[in-house]
Amino acid sequence: MKHHTMSLMAPAAESPRIGWSVSARTAVAAAALCLSMPLAATAQEDPAEDEVLTQETVVVTGSLRALPVEDVGSVFGFDKTLVEIPRSASTISADQIERFGITDIYGLVAQAPGTFTNSFFGVGGALDIRGQAGETYFRGVRRLDNPGNYPTPIGASDRIDIVRGPASPIYGPSKSGGYMNFVPKTARVGSGYMDEAEGEIRYTGGSWDKSVLSASVTGPGEIAGKEFGYHLYAEIEDSDSYYNNIYTEQTILQAAFDVGITDKLRVEFGAMYHDYDGVQNGGWNRLTQDLIDDGTYITGSAQPLDTNGDGQIDAAESQVLQDSIGSDFDNLQFGNFSATGPDNFSDDDFVGTLFPLENTGTATLSRKDTLAGEDDFLINEMITLYADFIYEGSDDFEIKNQMFYEAYENLNENSYGFSQFHDSWVFENKLVVSKDFDFEGLDIATQISPSVRHTDFEHGDDFTYEYFHRVDLTQGYDARSDRLLSTESGLDYDNFVVGDYTNWALAGLVDAEFDFGLNLLLGLRYDTIDVESTSIGWRLLDVDAVGPSSQPDVTESGEDDGVSWNVSVSYELPMGIIPYVTLAEQSVVVAGQGAEIGPSDITGESWFSATELTEFGIKGNFLDDRLYAAISYYEQNRTDRNVQSTTVNQDIRTEGIEAEVRWSVTDKLLLTAAYTNTEVINETFLENGTAFSFYGAEDLNNVTDPSLTYGGQPLGNVIIEDEDDAKRAGIPEDLFSLTATYAFDNGLSLSGSVVDVPKVYSGQSQVVELPAYTLVDIGASYEFDNWLFRLTVKNATDEEYFRANFTELFGSTIVLPEPPRSYQASVIYKF
Repeated sequence: MKHHTMSLMAPAAESPRIGWSVSARTAVAAAALCLSMPLAATAQEDPAEDEVLTQETVVVTGSLRALPVEDVGSVFGFDKTLVEIPRSASTISADQIERFGITDIYGLVAQAPGTFTNSFFGVGGALDIRGQAGETYFRGVRRLDNPGNYPTPIGASDRIDIVRGPASPIYGPSKSGGYMNFVPKTARVGSGYMDEAEGEIRYTGGSWDKSVLSASVTGPGEIAGKEFGYHLYAEIEDSDSYYNNIYTEQTILQAAFDVGITDKLRVEFGAMYHDYDGVQNGGWNRLTQDLIDDGTYITGSAQPLDTNGDGQIDAAESQVLQDSIGSDFDNLQFGNFSATGPDNFSDDDFVGTLFPLENTGTATLSRKDTLAGEDDFLINEMITLYADFIYEGSDDFEIKNQMFYEAYENLNENSYGFSQFHDSWVFENKLVVSKDFDFEGLDIATQISPSVRHTDFEHGDDFTYEYFHRVDLTQGYDARSDRLLSTESGLDYDNFVVGDYTNWALAGLVDAEFDFGLNLLLGLRYDTIDVESTSIGWRLLDVDAVGPSSQPDVTESGEDDGVSWNVSVSYELPMGIIPYVTLAEQSVVVAGQGAEIGPSDITGESWFSATELTEFGIKGNFLDDRLYAAISYYEQNRTDRNVQSTTVNQDIRTEGIEAEVRWSVTDKLLLTAAYTNTEVINETFLENGTAFSFYGAEDLNNVTDPSLTYGGQPLGNVIIEDEDDAKRAGIPEDLFSLTATYAFDNGLSLSGSVVDVPKVYSGQSQVVELPAYTLVDIGASYEFDNWLFRLTVKNATDEEYFRANFTELFGSTIVLPEPPRSYQASVIYKF
């Protein structure tokens, strides 16, 4: 095992912003949070004696809290159950996570419709929801972008809410697909705290040297006569992987506190620290249909380019490869593809250049051998802080001030030719003033929320000479395939930007419930955003420069604004059936993988847009709240063409059906089922008639021998003639899932899940087809006294299946083979 230290070292020292560590910024944010606490503590108590408010909670024995009988505030901000909320959403409780042995976000797909995730180079950062990249929220506040910067931890969650479609006006600009909201565990129970402390110590081991140790404790306390609750969680992992050169080392620390300052005022505050050290996994290169069907891999070594003998290929040496194909190469790649597309290329374009491989042949490729190299790494250090001050007055009046801070430093190096770093932070302050009004036959809940959110970013990436195919995966990296990366040299970046943007907003929501069953939910929000971004010229790639580039810095600034709104109508029919309709438009900030916005995005006005949503649905609780069923139909699309990030925030039009059933059949048996039908169209590709992409072997119809191209990377436009061509690859149109668990009286419990996935294309050009598969996970646990033993078998039927990777750009060139059957076992002591 190797552990990397976060550092951009000497080349980055001249940038005044680099080197201000997460720890330093955290100190500033923590000081801001702490300074505000005494101000809140001086609030005057109402001398009038308050009524003690209690909330009736429905408890269904044996349901694992899977049934929607608890209030969920993560959709519109109002405390409503999922049955009452006029949107398609699901929750996964800590009890479900425990019973089904869910350890990452991929395990959530079996529990909720509308979710499926293509590979983001093997890192589970965010789910794809409704066919496009989703976002992650923490306690109702949007976190920094994490498409694949680090695997999102789920171990300390009390529940995970999955909201399908854009966020409501109260939460501000969001991606179109939807989001996961993580709710941490707390000692608060209703209006009080737990009677006594409880906790657990857990060790999980498994296939490929999986090793995870965690501990948590939750309980009440008292300081200076004031009651408080706390939850503390710690996790350390040191695991290998099924794949060669892939590992996970991480430390997760989380603390949550709830303190009653007065009878009316309390503060909820906490922190999370996550230090991750792992590797991205690009999967298999040299992709062909034969490689998918029977594992036949084209072998061969790339021609040498390392003229200075340092063991790596720098930018100048890489440019020699490009130049070897002659002055027509740019015309071949970027000429008029409206008629011919990749058919511009033929064998003659590559013979006699530095592109063809040497000593070619074929071999059967092990699924363990992927693009991950011995020196590759992905490291991410993150800190999250929050503090909510909640004043509960009389007559259903509440003021809540939420402060949220998050920062990460990320460094990513891949020997095939991609490197990246982020150094970003965000601070958000949101004030929510709530007041309920009771009239005869009508209850109205209102919220008014001014807010400010400031994002500060520094980001660099290096991809011009990203050559997936130079390495022979049966041999590994050597001087012919190992790139000198920009994060190693400090130069030759494709992007190196620093900047910030500030979002000022005012939102309002009204929820009107009539006693005859009608419910109206209206929302309105105004956002104005100022952005400034600077591209640092001397760091950028310049093929004619020796050393730093002579390009000047470029600074651009701009501002934009938008109005978001929501109109929802629902009606409760007899027998608990609730049909609803929601119409909405929500603003979208189109930022990159490190929350960055580049100067060219500002000048091109391609960083701010909106999503339109139309959703119809029917929900209901039946059989004394033991059976929940919901079905929805939706259409959603972006309002502006050509405003997209091809990798993390696409201009997508989606329509589909989502259905789920959760049934606590008895106190022992819980069943769930979900169905998703999704059609995902990239509107920008459809309008332009083309989609930029890396060409794979199956794209090049006039190249008879793919090994002629594998020393470099042909690329250009894929022809998009109709909606079928514009469909997003890798996302199944029909997805079925089932889960079941049964608890015996003797402490034994059994569980299982099934996800049925049809065949999909690996890339936008639809030339490589990935086979259908059925993924089965099973588990058993045994509990007696304070001990719990659990065994989980992942991919129990040992299916050979694949996950598409970065389908718009790289889908025809690389693909991720998924692991075979694996086991994990946990020993848990509870106290």
